[in-house]
Amino acid sequence: MPPRRAASAEPLIRSLAGLVAAWVSVAVAAAATPQTVYFRSADGRTTLVGYLFQPATPGPWPAVVMLHGRGGPYSSNANAGCTSVGTGIASPCNAATLSKRHMMWGEYWSARGYLALLPDSFGPRGKAYGFGRFTHDDPDRSDVNERTVRPLDAEGALSYLRGRSDIVAEQIALQGWSNGGSTALNVVLRQAGPGYRGALVFYPGCGPKALLAPTIATRIPIAMFLGADDEEVSPLTCQRVAERSRQAGSPIDVTTYPGATHDFDDPSVRRQSDPGNQAAMDDVRVKAVTIVGNWKN
Repeated sequence: MPPRRAASAEPLIRSLAGLVAAWVSVAVAAAATPQTVYFRSADGRTTLVGYLFQPATPGPWPAVVMLHGRGGPYSSNANAGCTSVGTGIASPCNAATLSKRHMMWGEYWSARGYLALLPDSFGPRGKAYGFGRFTHDDPDRSDVNERTVRPLDAEGALSYLRGRSDIVAEQIALQGWSNGGSTALNVVLRQAGPGYRGALVFYPGCGPKALLAPTIATRIPIAMFLGADDEEVSPLTCQRVAERSRQAGSPIDVTTYPGATHDFDDPSVRRQSDPGNQAAMDDVRVKAVTIVGNWKN
């Protein structure tokens, strides 16, 4: 009789590896939960809630303020029942239920030595549930709009970070997505003196309802990232705004990704199953830290 073959240990090894990976994933997720902080908006009356992603290395650190889009900062799996978020308020919208994209970028910056701050503009105003697609004309959005309200929140975030002893005050950059990207452009338009060092702007709305001016006249560097197949905002409109602004002497660089849609850097399986989104995500994650690092010089 031929010798009996020993049972393969490979299934057991795979099972153990899976258990270890799951344990590590849970441990990392727990460790990555950001710190909750509170600070004043520059509107002088709103106390904002923010989420801090702190580097493991000693400070002082440069920083990035991240501005969420019209969906708000929280996961769509948690935000449907949310209204108000703030001091002393129990809510399913909190540091543990941020969206995958915001968690990913917060961890991205902290792993590279930047303190990242994600302010919530909606929860402190009773709208933590956020807004769905194509809701720009919803009157419920007027008191959280990207032209006159949210820029004051970004300015409040800048003041808060500059008041911390562990931050390099001259090295604070801005990053915004969609409605938050439009907000970032309006912050730059408003900025008259020392402020944000530069702005990373992802697929913003660039029409007259979104921006304070059709041309962005500034000395602050802007890096804009657009999806050529964006189904929610017009990349062509943003390209035209950028071209007018460059002609006015503003330092704006635009990268348009072929085949990429709105939210191309959303790490969900649904978005990243699109090859255009995956390629855009891979590219922008390589470029972002280099771009912001060059702004420090």
